[in-house]
Amino acid sequence: QVQLQESGGGSVQTGGSLRLSCAASLDPYSTYCVGWFRQAPGKEREVVARLHSRDGRPYYADSVKGRFTISRDNAENTLYLQMNSLKPEDTAMYYCAASPMSICPHSAVDYEYWGQGTQVTVSS
Repeated sequence: QVQLQESGGGSVQTGGSLRLSCAASLDPYSTYCVGWFRQAPGKEREVVARLHSRDGRPYYADSVKGRFTISRDNAENTLYLQMNSLKPEDTAMYYCAASPMSICPHSAVDYEYWGQGTQVTVSS
């Protein structure tokens, strides 16, 4: 049973930084797509960043390119999202997601496993 547990959210001012963590119980011998999604009130859940467990190539939404960095620690089975230069429009609930796939999609509906989310609030 895959379990994902996010941590690290909080409230910051514009221009601040936060680092999200996701402790993941993933089979190290399987191929997964892992990523971060976010959902603001009244909006659809959208991909922020994701990467493939084998090739490690990251994908970033245009809105976060150059500001956010997704990374993983295989030894700790942990996924990270470093968020710099935060803006009020980054305010949302952030979710860690994973799914056993060989090609990583951008759509949230394609991901099988989800954490409970961690709130990020950026004030102006």
